[in-house]
Amino acid sequence: MDALRLVLISVVFVFGIAVANASELIGRVVGVTDGDTLTVLTDAKEQVRVRLTEIDAPESNQPWGQRAKQELSSLVFSETVHVIYAGKDQYGRTLGRVYVGGRDVNAEMVRTGSAWAYRQYLTDRSFLSLEEEARAAKRGLWSMSAQQTVAPWEWRNGGRQNAPAASVAPMQSDQQCGAKRVCRQMTSCAEARFYLNVCGVRSLDGDHDGIPCENFCR
Repeated sequence: MDALRLVLISVVFVFGIAVANASELIGRVVGVTDGDTLTVLTDAKEQVRVRLTEIDAPESNQPWGQRAKQELSSLVFSETVHVIYAGKDQYGRTLGRVYVGGRDVNAEMVRTGSAWAYRQYLTDRSFLSLEEEARAAKRGLWSMSAQQTVAPWEWRNGGRQNAPAASVAPMQSDQQCGAKRVCRQMTSCAEARFYLNVCGVRSLDGDHDGIPCENFCR
């Protein structure tokens, strides 16, 4: 009986290690896409795109978007990170809580006013307190006017009309939808946005985040 018990304990222990390893990722950050997305290079030389959970940073083309990207870069770029992840999103990105040493990067982005608590997918309500603290102290994006502090999820759903966007040269009013369908046919970010938003050419927005041809619209 004791021998059987030892075998069962060993099996449970090994299984527990396997589960723990399956939910963790360690690697070096080799890329930062925006204020809530980064790329990790593992020891196995695999590049994993990670979307930070609990937060939503301003889009790259909205006020504070580039500043949010810079803040995340300052926290993680070239650093070895520990990612506790919980599945993948609809774009195939790994969803995770990211740590550098003992620092919770996701929480730090909200604390510094570089991102919002992502209410729709929030599992840790302490992020709401961090956001309120940043708001009260007018840190980061909260130092801007109320018209500029549009939540990213509202911006993606059309709220951008209520706030000044990052500078993008407009298309001529007589611009017409043509036969262009791929990014290499576009001459500018403004033209790409016109084809996506006016002409409905969804092939320009491969990851469905509302930003076309990200090689030159980011």
